[in-house]
Amino acid sequence: MTTGDVHILLVEGLGNQHSWLAALSKEWRVTAVHTGNEAMERAAAISPQVIVFDASSLRSNGVRNCRRLHKQFPHIPLIHIRAATEDVEPADIADIFLAQPFTSRKLLNRIRAVLPANSAEEQIVRLGSLTLYLGKRSIDVNGRGEHLLTPKLARLLEEFMRHPNEVLSRKQLMEQVWQTSYVGDTRTLDVHVRWMREIIEAEPTKPTILSTVRGIGYVLEMPE
Repeated sequence: MTTGDVHILLVEGLGNQHSWLAALSKEWRVTAVHTGNEAMERAAAISPQVIVFDASSLRSNGVRNCRRLHKQFPHIPLIHIRAATEDVEPADIADIFLAQPFTSRKLLNRIRAVLPANSAEEQIVRLGSLTLYLGKRSIDVNGRGEHLLTPKLARLLEEFMRHPNEVLSRKQLMEQVWQTSYVGDTRTLDVHVRWMREIIEAEPTKPTILSTVRGIGYVLEMPE
């Protein structure tokens, strides 16, 4: 994907003194909106590659609006910017969290990290009925067509597919996918596993592929 193909949806408060628009526009095409409702409408209309949501600049409930966006467009990577005084990072509202203050370079690097790779550089992982396209961040189950994944879902599924029939502990998954050794609260992991089951399982509430190993973690079960 070339720079010209990338379209960023920026959600920030009207008159934001620390607007990210100028920095982002130097690299990509940017559409800026100022309310949660506008964000929902424009995301549906333009299908952006990334959504940058600056909750710290909005007067409305940033967490609620961010959750709405992420639920409606789970395949679009969402970067949530929060104030330094806010320490709540619910797992279901964004893929990446950034706390003020930080430089525009850091934001640009985070965006580049979640952009799909060029198709020429596509990496494919196949396991049983699953085909994972890492560059496009999509999964094909039983040849039924590709389903787009969030960056974290793609990375989590890759970890499971590279270790089939192996019990992966919560600590291991948090370290490999979220780059943290903190396991005091693994609700983020549980939410992503639930989302993954909705994609790869015939009956998500009765999983036969991605199973829970109580007290330890999860295992992706595939025939040898």
